[in-house]
Parts: sequence; structure tokens; C-alpha cells
Amino acid sequence: MLCKKSTDTQTLLHWSKLLEYDFFRLYTQHLILYSPPTKTRNPEYKDTLPKFRKNIYTKEIIDFILEILETGYKTKGQIMAEYGIPKTTLHKWISKYKK
Repeated sequence: MLCKKSTDTQTLLHWSKLLEYDFFRLYTQHLILYSPPTKTRNPEYKDTLPKFRKNIYTKEIIDFILEILETGYKTKGQIMAEYGIPKTTLHKWISKYKK
């Protein structure tokens, strides 16, 4: 299984339950961090998909962002530009979670 290029979701779900580890979280966090920004749509166009009012940041993502900031790997400006995190959100995280 380790040599396979991909794995179906049913098998991944079985491994997640067996090892008591959420392998799907790796993919969802990747989607949250690297998904392209949404484009402004035509107001006449009605989308049937649900719209989320806020981005969803897990504690792991917040810890990761603060770690790369504290180690000096990236600056606040680089983090805001690369990950699309608003300045106010980043400053709230720093004041709330800084060690």
C-alpha cells in the first residue's frame, strides 16, 4: 500500500479508524491553506452551493502559522500574502496564542 500512487477514500477511512488518526485532516488543512481566493461573481448568478462566512482555521493551522512566524522563517507580510490570512486575524492569533 505504501508503494501505491493513490488510495481510495474507503481504504483511507479504514486506516484512519484502525490507527485512530484523522488522515483526512491533512487534506482538508491543505485545501484551507492553499485554495485559491474566490472570485467575485455576477450578482445575477445564483449559486446553489453553501457559502461560508469565515475561513475555518484549526488549532493546528494556527500553531503552524505562529511557529513559522516565531522562528523567523516567514514575516507577517509573507504569511498574509501566501496564506491569505487577514492582518487583523493574524494579530488576534499572536495576542491570544503567543507563548
